[in-house]
Amino acid sequence: MTKGSLIAGKYKIIEELGRGGMGIVYKAENTKLQRIVALKFLPPQWTSDPEARERFIHEARAASALDHPNICTIYEIRETEDGRMFIAMGCYEGESLREGLRRGPMKAECALDIAAQVALGMEKAHGKGIIHRDIKPANILLTNDGVAKVVDFGLAKLAGQVKLTREGTTVGTIAYMSPEQAKGEPVDQRTDIWSLGIVLYEMVSGRLPFKGDYEQSLIHSILKTDPEPIGKIRTDLPKGLESIVFKALEKNPNARYQVMGELHEDLKAVAEGLKPPRAKSGLFRGKIFGMRKTYAYAGLACLAIFAAVILFLTSTVRITSLAVLPVQNLSGDPSQEFFADGMTDALISDLAQIKAFNKVISRTSVMQYKDTKKSLPQIARELGVDLIVEASVT
Repeated sequence: MTKGSLIAGKYKIIEELGRGGMGIVYKAENTKLQRIVALKFLPPQWTSDPEARERFIHEARAASALDHPNICTIYEIRETEDGRMFIAMGCYEGESLREGLRRGPMKAECALDIAAQVALGMEKAHGKGIIHRDIKPANILLTNDGVAKVVDFGLAKLAGQVKLTREGTTVGTIAYMSPEQAKGEPVDQRTDIWSLGIVLYEMVSGRLPFKGDYEQSLIHSILKTDPEPIGKIRTDLPKGLESIVFKALEKNPNARYQVMGELHEDLKAVAEGLKPPRAKSGLFRGKIFGMRKTYAYAGLACLAIFAAVILFLTSTVRITSLAVLPVQNLSGDPSQEFFADGMTDALISDLAQIKAFNKVISRTSVMQYKDTKKSLPQIARELGVDLIVEASVT
């Protein structure tokens, strides 16, 4: 487009603002309303499929109905006379977060404020059933007034419906993709929570949490590795900020923040010098002797129980049989049930190796007592054992 070109009979091109994989953006004037707008022209291959085109228009129209200060206003979706599709949206004085990050890491209070604003905007979008799928610094605009605006709703999904040059390529910006998105699985609002966690990590550390020299190695890093603790990169961060980031970056979606409102609540708490109510401390992150802390602590728990059992065996009471009751999940986090059940299996398996026991009750038989109100003596009589082992995950 050249300066002065008239688009759709009312948009006069002023200048090109930028271009990339998502299209070309121009600054233009709506000559009828005398309003400055941004026009984003989509890649033609994206809209050549009528079905994909219709789905995108539907989603873009839904996004245009979102009225929130942290979401870029969409005025309309139209076509030029020669069939090129474009979006007319708000044009703001400022820069993208990507441009801001080129100057280096941000102050913690600034990063918290931006992340909180994005979380508020996305909470509104998610409430309307709209998932962005491509939250990244390039899609967050920072106005001169300090307002964060999320842009490009629906474009990641539209791109995903287009066959790319390499077979099996996962579309979107890989560095900000959630594990489920990178694997091509169905996604929900928790994929946006993951991506915002990546953005927050980058804002305060100046680097991405997952690295790879090529696409597959980066995806492997997202799926299998843990990010470097931010505290090792910066020591001046407020307490709780790192916990928020790692809560958002849980690889299991069920262990993440479930809605943006939860993430926003924790961000505001840390910004006010309070402890985030939902993010846990880093007690279970990292490794001990090359083993993930969760498993290392589980091993310590097993050792403690073994010690108690051995002490009991050395007493004058004769113990030849036992049952391990289902380990209770007292963490308050339903996503930890799998860990509690895994601990039950581990204890039964390992205690069965002790030769002094003639009988260790199987998992199938003890699971019927999960959350039971029966007394321990009654359970022992029903199972015919001398010893009951109880344990819990807190």
